[in-house]
Amino acid sequence: MRIDKMLANLGYGSRKEVKDLLKSGGVKVNDTVVKNGKEQVNPDTDTVTLHGEVIEYKEYIYLMMNKPQGVISATEDHYEETVVDLLELEDAVFSPFPVGRLDKDTEGLLLLTNDGQLAHQLLSPKKHVPKTYFAVIDREVTEDDVLAFHEGVTLDDGYVTKPGKLKILKSGIRSDIELTITEGKFHQVKRMFEAVGKKVVYLQRISMGPLKLDENLELGEYRELTEEEITMLRETKPK
Repeated sequence: MRIDKMLANLGYGSRKEVKDLLKSGGVKVNDTVVKNGKEQVNPDTDTVTLHGEVIEYKEYIYLMMNKPQGVISATEDHYEETVVDLLELEDAVFSPFPVGRLDKDTEGLLLLTNDGQLAHQLLSPKKHVPKTYFAVIDREVTEDDVLAFHEGVTLDDGYVTKPGKLKILKSGIRSDIELTITEGKFHQVKRMFEAVGKKVVYLQRISMGPLKLDENLELGEYRELTEEEITMLRETKPK
């Protein structure tokens, strides 16, 4: 791989900016200053440094975030804070994007990556990748609701949802539930409960396919996926 391509891929600037960076003499390969952008490097065996700091090259990045409320699932926005704004620069340079979206007022598991192929695999309607949510509902959730969700409910636009697995954790004036669905329609969980005359007052995604939210992550925190988690996601099969 050319050194200028490697630096550009890692977000160290445009082609011109990378060229100027190399000319400044701040880049070394195996302790030798490199100024020619055409110089070939092997990211697996060569040590590349910028102003004495080792540059770790990786093509893809996979991040699990515990998304807080008030932040939108986008890469950039002129008015709102985005999930990418929460990333450290060392991670943001890889240009990760959210896989799917969580509503602004929804918390929980959000995957960010720059691996377009994996993102497409997880979001493809043909894959039916299950997503599980924890929610607090403003009224009593009953076994009738469980049956209705299992059969599919009709949303406000006439769309009939695919079967959802509704589990009642606590029933009362306010009910705690878990709901697993295999589609991602706009505001789907909220609209499914509206279809049975109830309202979601708190919503958190706790899993996506085999990936489960790390309970050690505080709201707004994130971490890289483990190799095991990445492998599980890649092996996700259609349901």
